[in-house]
Amino acid sequence: MNFYEHTIIARQDTSPAQIKQLQDKYTKIIENNEGNLIKFESWGLMNLSYIIKKNKKGNYLHFKFKGLGKTINELEKNEKIDKNLLRFLTVKVKKLDLETDYFKKQDENTKTK
Repeated sequence: MNFYEHTIIARQDTSPAQIKQLQDKYTKIIENNEGNLIKFESWGLMNLSYIIKKNKKGNYLHFKFKGLGKTINELEKNEKIDKNLLRFLTVKVKKLDLETDYFKKQDENTKTK
């Protein structure tokens, strides 16, 4: 099995309940296709570099998992027909970085000046 990082960008008007449904839907797809979800991160609403389908912002969901090629095929097949998604990207990695949270908000007290 290989390690993958998979990022989904949902529409900016997606509600938190719909975000949770998307998370559950794609977690089940990973697990039903011999995959093993290692970590899930919700990066929240962020600006897009350019307008995609009349959206300036998107909700980012990031999955780190171990799986097979058929896991990726099934994920992408479902994402292509999902109207709530703007983009998706899968990257095969040699090992997963589970310690670093790149988009975690820093407290005011812990910021360096």
